[in-house]
Amino acid sequence: MKIEVDTVKGFQDFLPPQSLKRDAVKKIIEEQFKLHGFVPIETPIIEFEELMKPDSLDEEDEAISDRFRLQDRAGRKLGLRYEFTFQLARIFKQNPNIKLPFRRYQIGEVFRDEPVGPGRFRQFTQCDADIIGDSSINADAECLLLAKDIFDKLKIKTIIEVNNRKLLDSIIESVQIADKKNVMRELDKISKIGEDAVKVNLKKYADANQIITLFKILTKDLGFFKENAFEGANELEDLIDACKALGFDVVFNPFMVRGFSYYTGNIFEIKVEETTISAGGRYDNSVGKFLGKQIPAVGISFGLERITELANVNFETTKAIIISINENKSMIRLAKILRKEGISCITTSEKVGKALEYANALSIQNAIFIGEEEIEKKKFKLRDMKTGKEQLLTEKALINALKNKTRS
Repeated sequence: MKIEVDTVKGFQDFLPPQSLKRDAVKKIIEEQFKLHGFVPIETPIIEFEELMKPDSLDEEDEAISDRFRLQDRAGRKLGLRYEFTFQLARIFKQNPNIKLPFRRYQIGEVFRDEPVGPGRFRQFTQCDADIIGDSSINADAECLLLAKDIFDKLKIKTIIEVNNRKLLDSIIESVQIADKKNVMRELDKISKIGEDAVKVNLKKYADANQIITLFKILTKDLGFFKENAFEGANELEDLIDACKALGFDVVFNPFMVRGFSYYTGNIFEIKVEETTISAGGRYDNSVGKFLGKQIPAVGISFGLERITELANVNFETTKAIIISINENKSMIRLAKILRKEGISCITTSEKVGKALEYANALSIQNAIFIGEEEIEKKKFKLRDMKTGKEQLLTEKALINALKNKTRS
């Protein structure tokens, strides 16, 4: 039987140099999570099917309906996690004494059995940060500050857009449309199918005058909604003011919906041009649902794959290759010293030409030669593989030179 050797559709491998860039981006994200006071947690990839379902079937979002469904040997219905947020409700039910506010982050794989297309995969790495147990607008603003600092570090120029689910509710109510959830689902498609197509779809839930009035109201500025006492407008203004106080601006986008039905207050998307690369919001009714009480929560999420494509980061392979010219013991000794100093290196006793060819193939920038001449002089020849420049350095000078060198 002939075996088809291929990756499963919607899944992918990451090999160098892409894997190295992903690792560099992930390290920056995790470093920022920690700097902002978030602590790591890990959760299982597999959960009980019942825990993954929404509270009511009419609230099921696309991501939830696209979950992978499994069954174990005992016949238990299970599924692969499609995101991290729903797992928090289980965690707080099992650990009700977690000290609040709880600032957690998680980086890991999530899975969705959805149609595959450009930039859409069935497995991807999600990077989440959440503040649980803090109902203040400052918590919302801190999530956005975290995102801003991450994108600044990655040298990605972004626009932060904000809206409020309570405001959306009250806007739809103001034009007397009863089916708010389906109207929101249609509005959420504007960026994908355009305003005209959305208006056509809305005819299933509203008459022509209601649709015209709805879109007219959605073009108003935040001041209009405040003056007319729309619910959620004050929360949104407080968020915009809090972000200004933290030194950055956000943009009000009344058309933004965010897909997940669990959002309860401010919502946000971070965009590069028209593409959303990060999103989140407040979800006060989800975390405490198995405890029978409300636990306020707000969070932000990043997709590693999309961010890695856009990031401008320095990353490198192994720092140096040590080439022995009949001096293997000295080569091994030097490798131990360099690694102890935090300098990554590999060793080889191959002929010089072949060793240099190998170094170039792996994009290793520094080659160190150890031969009879170097042993006699108690110095090492260091070659920059990019410029061809060579230096004869003492052990201490070699270490300093490698520590100070970044990829050019």
